Amino acid sequence: MIIFENSIIKLDYDPATDIVVIEYPSLYGYLLPEIKHSLDILTDTVRSYDIKRVLLDASRTTVSVTPEESRELTVYLAGALARTRVRKLARVQSLDTTVETRATENIAHVQQEFTLPYLLQSFTQKAEALAWLQDESVTDRI
Repeated sequence: MIIFENSIIKLDYDPATDIVVIEYPSLYGYLLPEIKHSLDILTDTVRSYDIKRVLLDASRTTVSVTPEESRELTVYLAGALARTRVRKLARVQSLDTTVETRATENIAHVQQEFTLPYLLQSFTQKAEALAWLQDESVTDRI
């Protein structure tokens, strides 16, 4: 069920699996304030629904912001999700190799700078990401 949608993001929640699928937005400089606001809505919604599993689908994401702006958004989202009860975060990689290289660098930065209270894994296919999120044998960090 769609629990939130605007021109930036869409949150599609399946209560049976406790997974929310988020179509990660394309990053354009003129949209940064709206993107940040949408990320606040995303984390507030995850907190309100007490969601434990998140799938960020970045497969169609494009980026036309500076590496610093992109990193700032990644750190912002990772930190906000760390203040929820999320246990697993799966990310579907972008089809654009330039976008994916930047995303990989940003994720490495976050993992180096912070101890995340949730598992984080990237996938090339959405089905693989969903299977990993549902796999109970992959234990939570907490």
